[in-house]
Amino acid sequence: MTIVQNACDKIAGFAAFYQKLLRMMTINDRAKSTCISYARSLASTALHFNCLPTQLQLDQVQEYLYLVKDKYGESSDNYFKFVICSLRFAYRMEGLDELRLQLPVIRKRKKLPVVLSKQEMAAMMNVPCLMMHRVLIAVLYGCGLRCAEARNLKVDDIDFDRSVLHIRQSKGRKDRYVPLGKTLANILVRYLAIHKPALWLFPGKRWSNTSVRFFSVFEPQYGQRTIQWAIKRAAQLAGIRKPLSVHSLRHTYATHLLEDGINILSIKELMGHANVRTTMIYLHVAQINNHIKCSPLDTLVGLRVIGSVQGELEFG
Repeated sequence: MTIVQNACDKIAGFAAFYQKLLRMMTINDRAKSTCISYARSLASTALHFNCLPTQLQLDQVQEYLYLVKDKYGESSDNYFKFVICSLRFAYRMEGLDELRLQLPVIRKRKKLPVVLSKQEMAAMMNVPCLMMHRVLIAVLYGCGLRCAEARNLKVDDIDFDRSVLHIRQSKGRKDRYVPLGKTLANILVRYLAIHKPALWLFPGKRWSNTSVRFFSVFEPQYGQRTIQWAIKRAAQLAGIRKPLSVHSLRHTYATHLLEDGINILSIKELMGHANVRTTMIYLHVAQINNHIKCSPLDTLVGLRVIGSVQGELEFG
């Protein structure tokens, strides 16, 4: 039983509240993933207080937000964000503007993305045992895709004649084309010849058991958790100790393009960013015209490392 179903069963009025929430989010053209996240967050809040989130007082909301922060801390900024955004949407839906306006402002943390070197990327693509995982990593990095974009790729989205990949209805409900390049095109040709996927480029598969024999049943596409596991496992096997995620390959794609001389506006279009300011973050991590190769420590007159004394460094 999901947390939303649990709230519908246990909290009076939540089922009707949930249906109204779905209608309003559909009317407002919110993404399906956003609808799911908001519903889960509001269900969790309702189960915590044993009443609808719209029946809470301001001090109760503040108490709950403090508990979320105290429990998850910095490890789950996204969850805290969805708690506030879901409450804000629910209060707007019910006309509770006084409560909505008193919710805290979400401050975005300014963190630089984790980026891999080209040597690390090559190592990651060489270590997975499954060919599908190797191709998955190549597509994520070679085209700078988000996890959902890779999951939703279909065989027909590959245009070998023009050497482009068609990304359909991604974030912001936008389509875009990204170049394949010769290497990725060759990889995909061999992959399609061997695996012969019918619809989805990365089809999922589960094993079912009957009294007669085992047989495989194909699911629509690769699951998000499966992709996340494949990337983390490949990084582990490659000996990469950076805090890596699927999105790190997208960050690496943009950074390497910038280092290879592609201008920032072209990268913005390839990434599907709505604003170039989002793309500008890669200027902080890319090694472009960086002639400063030393630290001030290197220029201190008379300082040299002469050895160690009882396990500690000694300077002379």
